[in-house]
Amino acid sequence: MISSTEERWDARLWAALAVLCAVIFLDALDVSMVGVALPSIQADLGLSTSALQWVVSGYVLGYGGLLLLGGRTADLLGRRKVFLAALAVFIFASLLGGLVNDGTMLIAARFVKGVSAAFTAPAALSIITTTFAEGPARNRALSVFTASGASGFSLGLVISGFLTELGWRWTFLMPVPVAIIALVAALKVLPRRREERAQSGHDLIGAVTITASMLLLVFTVVEAPAAGWFSLRTIGSLVGAAVLLGLFVLTESKVRHPLVRLGILRSGPIVRANLGLVILFGSYVGFQFVAMQYFQNFLHWSALETALAFLPAGVLVAVTSTKMGSLADRFGTGKLIAVGSASLAGAFILFLRVDANPSLATLVIPGMVLLGIAFALSFPSLNIQATNGVADDEQGLASGLLNTSGQVGGAIVLAVVTAVLTSNTGADPLDAFRAAITVSAILAVVGLLVALT
Repeated sequence: MISSTEERWDARLWAALAVLCAVIFLDALDVSMVGVALPSIQADLGLSTSALQWVVSGYVLGYGGLLLLGGRTADLLGRRKVFLAALAVFIFASLLGGLVNDGTMLIAARFVKGVSAAFTAPAALSIITTTFAEGPARNRALSVFTASGASGFSLGLVISGFLTELGWRWTFLMPVPVAIIALVAALKVLPRRREERAQSGHDLIGAVTITASMLLLVFTVVEAPAAGWFSLRTIGSLVGAAVLLGLFVLTESKVRHPLVRLGILRSGPIVRANLGLVILFGSYVGFQFVAMQYFQNFLHWSALETALAFLPAGVLVAVTSTKMGSLADRFGTGKLIAVGSASLAGAFILFLRVDANPSLATLVIPGMVLLGIAFALSFPSLNIQATNGVADDEQGLASGLLNTSGQVGGAIVLAVVTAVLTSNTGADPLDAFRAAITVSAILAVVGLLVALT
């Protein structure tokens, strides 16, 4: 692959980085963009509320369930090869999702898109971390890369608001031409060459047990609000996921070429980075779900008005995140994560003041600005911290661990927030919203305490 330890990057290096950034932007966009379009999808395809949830959860299930396998596959089979193949699958699934007229097929398309993202995201991140030398060069590249992901996630709701006005299918079809251009460019700027890979050997048992465990865990927490958190099905599924995880750990401690080298979890910074992303992504996904209910169902804002409410956060992330690499060089990732965590907690605490006539000047805009600051500071810093000090042949593993933490954290917190929101159905809607936002606020405070220690 290309290597860079110099301060100045040539056009080919920038082109390779641009392609990887475009793809992670699309992956992140897909996580959040469908949110505003859900009411239109439900009306057009006649989906029940429980089925509609799976339009979101299907993607999370595929993404969160196979990320570890995706990251390690990139290490074993070649990052360029895995990246290109997964991007081609993403294009097909996007096209399918925009053309189907059946809810089941739409959910299936979303699942396949999640699976493709489970391979493109860690492959792209590990290409960057093995291309740029650890230090200022890598921090700079990672700040641009993670800014693209954070911007895609933050701007997804905004873009979706505009596209939904034209028709919900455009939220699925819009990424297709962009992904095709990225695939063609990747074939040219990511050169064919023999990559350094992990030692030979495929940990089939480890791959099966961890993938099954993650799939079962995500499926269980998504279905728990409907099935009941203390139902036999939920408890049995959680026990099953724990048993599979135990088998995975046992396998990894004994096989010659493990899928996940357990020693990587002895690194305090890596563990804290993964925990930090669980809290950052999980608390925001839960808040976003509540905000959609509050803005659209309670205040009766349109999809476009709801999207514009999130615009300050998205713009702030897009404009400032690229500077985070130089800030990390100067102050260290720990301080940036601490300030970002404080901003996240402040945003959720501010939104606890929601009422029937929210002030744009004193509530909505300041809250969204704080969310933007939180993502701009924390997301790039967590990615830098999670991959620093990791050998090149385990960068895919480190990337997969980090992304898995975010997706599984998002699924779990969303399930908890949904349960809190629905359990307060008979109460004042504003009390229900505040109770649900409190979950995100508590998590953010825990994240701040972790960052400060």
